[in-house]
Amino acid sequence: MDKKIFIIAEAGVNHNGKKSCALELIDAAYKAGADAIKFQTFKAGNLASRLTKKARYQLSSSRVKEGQLEMLRRLQLSYESFISLKQYCDRKGILFLSTPFDYESVDFLEKIVPAYKIGSGDLNNLPFLKYIAQRNKPVLLSTGMATLKEVKEAVKIIIDNQGCLKKTTMFKPLTLMHCTTSYPCPYKEANLLAIQTLKKEFCLPVGYSDHTIGVEASVAAVALGATIIEKHFTLDKNMPGPDHKASSEPEELGRLVKAIRNIEIGLGDGIKKPQHCEMENIKVVRKSLIVARDLKAGEKICREMIEIKRPGYGTSPKDYNKIIGLELIRDKNKDEVFTWDDFK
Repeated sequence: MDKKIFIIAEAGVNHNGKKSCALELIDAAYKAGADAIKFQTFKAGNLASRLTKKARYQLSSSRVKEGQLEMLRRLQLSYESFISLKQYCDRKGILFLSTPFDYESVDFLEKIVPAYKIGSGDLNNLPFLKYIAQRNKPVLLSTGMATLKEVKEAVKIIIDNQGCLKKTTMFKPLTLMHCTTSYPCPYKEANLLAIQTLKKEFCLPVGYSDHTIGVEASVAAVALGATIIEKHFTLDKNMPGPDHKASSEPEELGRLVKAIRNIEIGLGDGIKKPQHCEMENIKVVRKSLIVARDLKAGEKICREMIEIKRPGYGTSPKDYNKIIGLELIRDKNKDEVFTWDDFK
């Protein structure tokens, strides 16, 4: 990936199992300025057993009586639909991505995605991570719910099995995605400083998968060094389904993209130096050594002859002691700046 912050609009299953809605999500993500849109690819029967209960947030936003397996069956799209979505993304000019949740979906996606995004729920699924790594594509690994030890185990198995990837300008071989797996995530548990912890511990690029409400956490993550931002979004928060309430609507996604673009420009190169826009202000905002009273050529400078005031284009205040005792070679009027040309 190049230096530009890569922004992923996470559609997930917010299409509610309808291809037509997925196409609308692509249009909305493109209009908002996202670099990619990401879905979730799975066969429900390969992902959850019939005894799997829903998470609390899923219970509050979907049919109460059904189990997780039944819910997932309603939300899954066919492989044929994903091929159509990929083609539509290509025509629109936005990158298609999708997270696989089972081996069959890994094999299917291999031909249509440039990288694999792995959800936090599979971070400790080491056989699955090994299988994906052997596909020899870049990996974006979410680290929600994980300890540092678990992240180390996951990183090791991916790197050990990934082989030598072809260089890509889009993604590095492995990017860690900090996140908190809660929908929505309370700000007090976003733990954004973990971005720096992951960078220091693994010397890998680190992104942020944002499950908070609003745009602030993602913007802060960019300032902390995140190279990829992933944000859940929906066409309408009030739509039925497990993830809509914790997602951004298109207008908010657009504001997020704009904010990130402003921040990445504002980060600069890190070299501490006067900026171009500051140069003319140096002359009027900084101070100089100023003539305190009218002076005649031949006088020697003493402290009573000097004041420190604006403007800033004369002799610097840091040279105050250096001009004490010097002899003037020209007359000076009160409030003029001292310059080195005034002295022998």
